[in-house]
Amino acid sequence: MSELEKKNVLADKSYQFALKIVFLCKKLDSKKEYILSRQLLKCGTSIGANVVEANGAISNADFSAKISIAYKESLETKYWLRLLNDSDSIDENEFSNLFKLSDELSKILYSILKSTRLKKPDN
Repeated sequence: MSELEKKNVLADKSYQFALKIVFLCKKLDSKKEYILSRQLLKCGTSIGANVVEANGAISNADFSAKISIAYKESLETKYWLRLLNDSDSIDENEFSNLFKLSDELSKILYSILKSTRLKKPDN
């Protein structure tokens, strides 16, 4: 699989994840859980947005910076998911599914980040 195909798979995965986050946040809003929902919405959808920006990067440094942001957003997403779960705002099954997907994205992003940083000549 080429690097471009890998990026598209990541873009697709992060987009599908963002959709799941949007639907969860809509459900949380109907339960009047606005504060945590907004935090989750911001970081959970930002992952995919930064992946798309990375795919359009004009340099290796730009690509690496956007992937780094996406990785950090995935970590933050896991934090808010844990908080929502531990405060009984979402059920265990929903938490497990979303946390697993977020963790998968984190691992993929970290792997890409690690490989792009190793290839950097000024590292």
